[in-house]
Amino acid sequence: MLSIRATMSRHLLHVAFLLLSAAYFVNSEQKLEWWQTSTIYQVYPRSFKDSNGDGVGDLKGIEQMADYFKEIGIGAVWLSPIFKSPMADFGYDISDYRQIDPVFGTLDDFKSLARKLKSLGIKLILDFVPNHSSDEHEWFKRSVKREKPYDDFYVWKDAKGFDQETGKPIPPNNWISVFNINPAWTWNEERRQFYLHEFLNKQPDLNYRNEDLKKEMQEILTFWLSNGVDGFRVDAVPFLVEENSFKDEAYVDETKAKNMYANLIHTETMDQPETFEVIRSWRKLMDNFTETHKTERKVMLTEAYTELKKTMWYYGNKSHPISHITLNFELITKITPQTDAISILRTVDSWLKNMPEGMWVNWVIGNHDNPRVAKRFGAEMTDAFNMLVTLLPGTAVTYYGEELGMEDVFVRWDQTKDPAGIVLGKDKYLTVSRDTCRSPMQWSDKISAGFSTSKGTWLPVNPNYWQLNVENQRKADRSHLKTYKHLMQARQTATIQKGQYHGYNQGDGVFIFTRTLVGEPSFVVIMNLNTEIFKPDLSKIEIPGSPKKLSVYTSSLNAIQKRGDVVMVSDRDFEIRPKASLVLTSQTIKAEPLTKSSSNRLASFASQSSIVMIACHLISRFALF
Repeated sequence: MLSIRATMSRHLLHVAFLLLSAAYFVNSEQKLEWWQTSTIYQVYPRSFKDSNGDGVGDLKGIEQMADYFKEIGIGAVWLSPIFKSPMADFGYDISDYRQIDPVFGTLDDFKSLARKLKSLGIKLILDFVPNHSSDEHEWFKRSVKREKPYDDFYVWKDAKGFDQETGKPIPPNNWISVFNINPAWTWNEERRQFYLHEFLNKQPDLNYRNEDLKKEMQEILTFWLSNGVDGFRVDAVPFLVEENSFKDEAYVDETKAKNMYANLIHTETMDQPETFEVIRSWRKLMDNFTETHKTERKVMLTEAYTELKKTMWYYGNKSHPISHITLNFELITKITPQTDAISILRTVDSWLKNMPEGMWVNWVIGNHDNPRVAKRFGAEMTDAFNMLVTLLPGTAVTYYGEELGMEDVFVRWDQTKDPAGIVLGKDKYLTVSRDTCRSPMQWSDKISAGFSTSKGTWLPVNPNYWQLNVENQRKADRSHLKTYKHLMQARQTATIQKGQYHGYNQGDGVFIFTRTLVGEPSFVVIMNLNTEIFKPDLSKIEIPGSPKKLSVYTSSLNAIQKRGDVVMVSDRDFEIRPKASLVLTSQTIKAEPLTKSSSNRLASFASQSSIVMIACHLISRFALF
């Protein structure tokens, strides 16, 4: 009886989520900005393309491969930090905001890349790191010496006291850095004060209660806008301003380790009211630049890893807008390999329902701080999650290599570079190391995957490069890359740009969503999360015009269906393989011709088959004598 009740309750829960699924649409008359229709492609410059054979990617390398962005349908390229830096955190510790680090090239190289991208119709977005600088920045050196106006550019505090036995200064409070450095304060003997660092001790926090600093940062933004930048991804925004009483943060659990960042409730160090004022001033500056210089809209994307309600604060509202896009990490933080279809439905709906009115949705499934899709969900789910992030309403963000299904690389302790891993030591570094998702781009089966002419690269190339690479996937009849290109083509349709979204689940393991627009072809996306074959019931999916058949627009590599195949809506025997995914459409899609290599293989096979048949015929005749 209990089992029956549980089953009924579960069924009712499924039905409830079907009914509650958000309906999201854009006014079909609305003119969309470039950043609303684009896919933004994140390039980790050290790992994209090495032009000079030193084993490290650079700006010239990115320029050499710029046509690839056009080939796959990318609208904007976002570069992780390229500013001058001692590289304690690989560019997220900036020593000069107006200079390019020599490892990546020169300012002229940057301008050349910007011109190349512009000639291809591709926008350029820079990673802006405002929470902290490097301790090797001139501002910090002068702040240590209390030189005006830099004396107050950083967050300095007196010691709480001095240890009676050792004489060592006691930190101002119990704050711990995001990298689990305890305390988040470092004593400077020359200045005789502590400075705050929410991340590495090589990354002192800037003081946004200082008007001179705020002016400097605005001038830096203007400098790069004047040099052809189309927008900024703003790093670590929740940490910009701290609560000015500097009191201790409460513990999540008093009985657990008190030297772990995760055991603190970060009410004093994150999401302060002044933070939003700072970011709003940058948005205003960018909007004014757009109006003054008559350019296309300059866009601001903010990185805010915080709870959902607070993440939405970074959008602002219609009357007081802040970010154009506050990056959506829900698919990274909430979706796991154990996640069922209902959870995906709920995660998508929660973002859509919580987003402030009039703001623009976006989806991120991977980046330089998280394991790759193939690591988190399995290689066979690569296409499914690319379908999810690119065909949901709004802006899609792709991390380099996800279009190929690149996988995390194993990095030995002696090869590790990521400070987040080094802090934890040899036994634990792999639990948090971000090196594994930053391996060099896999262009070909040549030396170092075509990334570099050098056998030695800054991080190891994944050993699967000999078969998983751009060149191979271009030549194949079906590949992750070709599926991705189809998805980029779909993103150019009015239906994907402005159509309604409806989400469904069929059982625990199948997530389905539709994109529909009156007068335009409809799309149906099916993700089978099951480890078993599933028979979706398409008759229960609402599609305008109630078409009797649908064409396969594109499919995952592990799907039996391929582009151009026809699926009858009423077919109860329609099956989808385990972990497979499909994009169906109400328009007619022609099957793609086989590549030359495949045609040759088939011709060879046919020729061999004919020879075998003749030989068998002769053998059978001679056998009669």
